[in-house]
Amino acid sequence: MTKASASKGKISLEAQNKLLQLLKSRFLANMNRHKGIDWAIVEARIVNNPLKAWSLYEMEMSGGEPDVVGSRSTGEVIFYDCSAESPAGRRSLCFDKQALDSRKENKPKSSAVEAAERMGIELLSEEEYRELQSMGTFDAKTSSWVKTPKSIRDLGGAIFCDFRFGRVFTYHNGAESYYSARGFRGVLWV
Repeated sequence: MTKASASKGKISLEAQNKLLQLLKSRFLANMNRHKGIDWAIVEARIVNNPLKAWSLYEMEMSGGEPDVVGSRSTGEVIFYDCSAESPAGRRSLCFDKQALDSRKENKPKSSAVEAAERMGIELLSEEEYRELQSMGTFDAKTSSWVKTPKSIRDLGGAIFCDFRFGRVFTYHNGAESYYSARGFRGVLWV
C-alpha cells in the first residue's frame, strides 16, 4: 500500500482491499487479542464505515499495525496500535498543540494529540495501555504518550508509558518535550 492510495477521509477500493487482507492476516495470527470475535463481523464494520477504514489505513501507514483487541456492547470493535514499538511514523512529537505553540526553538513537526485527531483516532489511556501490555510486550525500546489527566496537563505536564524490566511504567514529562523514541499509540472504535 502507498500513501497515494488515500486522501483525507477516503481510500481507494484497491487500498481498502489490501488493508482488509492485511488486517485479516494480523487478526488470524493474533487470536489471543480478540477471543470470541468473528472476522466477518469486523470486516463488515470496516466496509460499512469508510471514514473508519481511512483511519485504520492511516494507523497502518504510520507503522501502528492496528489489530482488534475487543468489542463493545454496541457491536463496535476496538482497534489498538499493536506494533512492537511505538509507531515509527508518529515519533518525535510533543504532547499537544499548546505544548507545540509554547516551544520557541527546535519545534517538532507536530504534536501527538493533533496527529491523532488528523487520523481520526484517540491516544490510548493509561488503562488501555496496560490492557495492551496484557496481550504481549510493547514499547520495550520506545515509549508512548498517553491521554493525560487535565490536572497534570494544567500544570504543564503530560504522561507516557513504556515496558521495562517486565512491567509497565508510567512517567511524566513537560508536555513540550519530544524524543526520537517516543511516539503515541491510538485506539479506534469501528
